[in-house]
Amino acid sequence: MKLATFRVGEAERLGLVLGEEVVDLQAVAPDANEFATMLSFIRGGERAAAHARNVAAQASVAARLKLSHVRFAPPLRPSTILCSGSNYREHNSEKANTPLSGHEPEFFLKTADCVVGPDEPILYEPMLTQKLDCETELAVVIGKPGRLIPVERALEHVFGYTIVNDVTARDRQVRRTPEGHTWYELGRGKAFDSSAPIGPWIVTADEIPDPQALTLRTWINGELRQSSTTANMIWSCAQLIAFFSVNFTLRPGMVIITGTPAGTAWSTDRELGGKWQGQEGLVAATRYCLPGDRIESGIEGIGILRNTVQTSDGMAQEATFSGTVY
Repeated sequence: MKLATFRVGEAERLGLVLGEEVVDLQAVAPDANEFATMLSFIRGGERAAAHARNVAAQASVAARLKLSHVRFAPPLRPSTILCSGSNYREHNSEKANTPLSGHEPEFFLKTADCVVGPDEPILYEPMLTQKLDCETELAVVIGKPGRLIPVERALEHVFGYTIVNDVTARDRQVRRTPEGHTWYELGRGKAFDSSAPIGPWIVTADEIPDPQALTLRTWINGELRQSSTTANMIWSCAQLIAFFSVNFTLRPGMVIITGTPAGTAWSTDRELGGKWQGQEGLVAATRYCLPGDRIESGIEGIGILRNTVQTSDGMAQEATFSGTVY
């Protein structure tokens, strides 16, 4: 089952994606509380899913929208996005690493303030960064609450999966001492406006029986920059769920993002410790992302999330970073 949030004027509605159509669940069952938002659907569990299947089968022509005509919003805006960096060895081999890289999950947070949806802009703001990088990542959507979850039961807590582009300000993230020691500032480097494009929809867990067997790709302006499989994660989705549940009670609608493979622009940035390894079929980045760039993040079994880099309103593209850390 694919669940999406889409726009009708200024309102947002819950839709069930069926082939080339989107069924407007609220139009079919306007009094069903579980169809009010994606979060209410997730909380509704199997009862909500069964209801959606039933009403979709009875949906009128008026409630069936052409997929190509739908304006998608973020499928949900999770208050908490739990993030695991340095979770692919191939990515670790192409970049400057901290002493803990690859030895334990790299833990940072994004919030709902970072979220944008499909076809919404990724903002290029030179006062924040001149090294804007993009990373396709599998995102796990929590459906069942839990704390201190054992690894062997972890996937029972998953509602579904979607795609997140972990947009990063590399010149904010990567700090290096004259002696060559590297450390990461994962606050300002990772959490900012439009740093978490998400979508285009959520695919329920029953359609992805093995989240460690999915092909992941990134195209920038049509060039293939990343291509790997989730089998190459250091820590699996189940292990990350267990890891994060030590700190937090995982609640319906929370999202865990699981790291990115090789092929980032960072890999070709020697100033920040990049070490491009090369991979057959991949195009090495010649620069970081700039306004006008088209980013496509694809994961097998889910779809493709598309966004374009744009300048923010009132900010000139040619503005330069002063070097001051504000």
